[in-house]
Amino acid sequence: MTVSSPVNSPSQLKESSSALKSAISDASRGLIERETLVELVVLAAVAREHVLVVGPPGTAKSEAVRRIAKRLGGKTFEYLLGRFTEPSEIFGPVDLKKLREGVVETETAGMLPEAEIAFLDEVFLGSTAILNTLLGILNERTFVRGHTRMKCPLRVCVGASNRLPEEEQLAAFADRFLVRAFVEPIGDSSLEELLMSGWSLSSANEESARAAMVHVDTLASVAQTMDVSVMRGPISHAVRALRSAGIDLSDRRIVRIQKLIAAAAALAGREKPSEADLWPVVVALPTIDAQRLGRDVLRDFLSASQNETLIAAAAHTSFGPLARASKLTQQALMLLSSPPAIESELHAYQLRIEGMLREIDAGFAQTQLPADLADARSKLITKHESYKKTAANQ
Repeated sequence: MTVSSPVNSPSQLKESSSALKSAISDASRGLIERETLVELVVLAAVAREHVLVVGPPGTAKSEAVRRIAKRLGGKTFEYLLGRFTEPSEIFGPVDLKKLREGVVETETAGMLPEAEIAFLDEVFLGSTAILNTLLGILNERTFVRGHTRMKCPLRVCVGASNRLPEEEQLAAFADRFLVRAFVEPIGDSSLEELLMSGWSLSSANEESARAAMVHVDTLASVAQTMDVSVMRGPISHAVRALRSAGIDLSDRRIVRIQKLIAAAAALAGREKPSEADLWPVVVALPTIDAQRLGRDVLRDFLSASQNETLIAAAAHTSFGPLARASKLTQQALMLLSSPPAIESELHAYQLRIEGMLREIDAGFAQTQLPADLADARSKLITKHESYKKTAANQ
């Protein structure tokens, strides 16, 4: 696997984190309530870990993964697994010419062993032969089949399923996906936005890809060499708090959480982690109930959470005021940048501004507003007053 050389200056670190922030923004445009999923795929790619997405059909799981993969510009492999899927459909067919010579080799061109980003829908429907081979690719980034043995360039594999497996063997396989993302149908308050964005989603998806894989590798190099010793105390305290609430983590998950924290720090443009980067503990919790309870149990531990690249993920996984302020600022600026194209949409747009202002005021006293959020709030009020005057004069 190709990994960039160590970063020599803070400017390189900032350049890569900024490039990935732009890729995330592009991929998330038009995807309602799926920004967190997009960001978690990038987090896992930098950490060299994998993501399991759980949610009902038709909730844009594959669309979110497909769009961020396109923006990162890497080689991708995507497949919908079924009970009768053959290993050759995933890993490639046997080379018949060499088979006649008594050598069993696999033609891997265009298949999963050569992918940098992989998306496997209904991943738990794969046969034992497929899942066992996948384990080697996921854990060691090595593909072994017959006489074929090769290193894989895989940065991240995203598996999707409608539910978590209950069978012991499948549950053990699922534990290899460190990051868990749970998606649900869009809520009532966002239905109009869903309809509007869904109508234009196909055209938005035609934007050119961003060749940002080099930036993923740059930040992965930073994360792999980062000193995380300062975070071992906070991680231990957080795990003890989770255990006291009845939430258990496997030893493997506890150790690998350090990789997520280092990756979060690198994506935020930091050379070393701090308590602002502790929030990925929540996404390593294996069930949706554990994540919901974990956010509450770790409320105080995660109060400093903030990440200017992974804005939605940091806000979703914590109750931290800085993370929430960053997300609200981003949402306000996006709303300001997309005024209604036609007059008939003006009323709905005004209601969205009012809703945004209510959400800001419900979360922060005006005397405690961070500067960026205060500026965005002021612009929202100015825009709203302008539209009210226009409507009054008509």
